[in-house]
Amino acid sequence: MIPGAPFPLLLCRQVFTNEDGSEGIVYLLTSDTTLTASQLPAIYHKQWKVEEYHKSVKSNAAAEKSPARTARSQTNLVFSSLYAYVKLEAMRLRTHKNHFAMKAQLYLQALRAAFEQLQRLTASCSPA
Repeated sequence: MIPGAPFPLLLCRQVFTNEDGSEGIVYLLTSDTTLTASQLPAIYHKQWKVEEYHKSVKSNAAAEKSPARTARSQTNLVFSSLYAYVKLEAMRLRTHKNHFAMKAQLYLQALRAAFEQLQRLTASCSPA
């Protein structure tokens, strides 16, 4: 319990090791005082997966950039965003890369292709 709070709160400190070997600390807070110290991280882990999903749909499936105004266009947007997310998840499982790493790789390949095309156009337009 946290003293001074207007209602009972449960605070749990979680210590973990990052990929680079450094140590991280996360403080988990809930108003459900019936939870145990082992249940709280499990609940936050599930919640974090939902947050990752929303972030990926918003950032990688361009869900926030659509000017959808009608019910049909909004429905199409939701469907296509979910479909794009499923495709990204399938690629993530095959490549073992997260959605943002795959997006960066695609952008890099597209930039390289565009630059090569620009070089070819510049060479064909220059006087001999």
